[in-house]
Amino acid sequence: MATLWNKGTSATEAVDRFTVGNDRVLDLRLARYDVQGSRAHIKMLEHIGLLGADELKALDAALARIAERIEAGDFVLEPDVEDIHSQVELLLTRELGDLGKKIHSGRSRNDQVLVDLKLFLRDELKTVREEVLTLFRTLQGLSGQHKEVLLPGYTHAQVAMPSSFGLWFGAYAEALVDDMYALGGAYKMVNRNPLGSAAGYGNSFPLDRQMTTDLLGFDSPVYNSVAAQMQRGRTERAVASALGGIALTLNKFAADCCMYMCPNFGFIHFPDELTTGSSIMPHKKNPDVWEILRGKCNRILSCENEIALMCSNMPHGYHRDYQLLKDVLFPALELMHECLQMTDYMLAHIEVNTKILDNPLYDYLFTVEEVNRRTLAGTPFREAYKQVGIEVNEGRFRYGGGDKAALKASDLGHTHLGSLGNLCNDKIAALMDAASNWK
Repeated sequence: MATLWNKGTSATEAVDRFTVGNDRVLDLRLARYDVQGSRAHIKMLEHIGLLGADELKALDAALARIAERIEAGDFVLEPDVEDIHSQVELLLTRELGDLGKKIHSGRSRNDQVLVDLKLFLRDELKTVREEVLTLFRTLQGLSGQHKEVLLPGYTHAQVAMPSSFGLWFGAYAEALVDDMYALGGAYKMVNRNPLGSAAGYGNSFPLDRQMTTDLLGFDSPVYNSVAAQMQRGRTERAVASALGGIALTLNKFAADCCMYMCPNFGFIHFPDELTTGSSIMPHKKNPDVWEILRGKCNRILSCENEIALMCSNMPHGYHRDYQLLKDVLFPALELMHECLQMTDYMLAHIEVNTKILDNPLYDYLFTVEEVNRRTLAGTPFREAYKQVGIEVNEGRFRYGGGDKAALKASDLGHTHLGSLGNLCNDKIAALMDAASNWK
């Protein structure tokens, strides 16, 4: 196998197979970023005198041709090539001879893979941000559209107080704001340049790390070269944590939808083609999409813990264990994209039940409203509470604020910030604008 580290001896096929693992497949995701990092690196090498101007021109043109092949889908890792870094250098050497071998001056595969990963994760986080923003806008739109439709609120899985579809959809929209803060924090950690830290202890070449930082659009270098290498694992864990926050939000929403679709509730409905049936029960409409989404989000949630366990018990510096992080994080990113897109797709077809309160199950939904109504009329709160409790126990409670089946959210007099009658969707949108303003 062609390796950058070969010194005249070869590993056995069994060792190659065990140590390379799934890296050759996963490395194709990094191909464009390996070329991007290499083009910045050689410009810096020319700037400090390790390459001539003509050498830079030839190398950069050859890398540009490799980049075109990658974008056209015409780039592969050859069977005897270990990784993306080896493949790129091999192609350059074939075309340019010994000049192709100069590209590795001043760097190690350790900082090379780190910069590839950071460039890759930077783009991935931007894509997740756009998917979160799309879902956020969908939820806010549904919140405004259905703000008057009342919905039973539950505590301890018991009927509690009136909520609304506006409040429900809006709650998940605002939860995504918190998730966006975490996503932005992960992005800030990702967007720092490790290139030039080499194997973790710097280099005797006079590398211009600020130049590669500027060329690659990073916010700053990771200054300490040991700290730069220590970001391997820490970066992946930060990204996994941010993904886990979004996954937890989607997981809870999916659980709500599974419950609300159940005929015992009947709060929401989806077209038949978005549900599945039973092989023996012809009446069934199963929430398979939401159940699978819930399960996939649980897999994403497990990612941070798996990364943390994988990175424990190691002293500082590079260890081959880090290679396995791609096996954990890359699939989690794919699941995240799928789950965000599918949630938005399902919500484009959701139908809400506007007649929920016709059901006598919700006769006691307004006990707090009645206590408050009597309190506002002059009865001390504790006395009003006792009166309503007695009426409930004796089966004669009736809400004095009107026919519950005809009530709208705005009829209940909830006016404080974030209540049924004051959803603050505009303020939440402003928070999201600020939370997502990173690049």
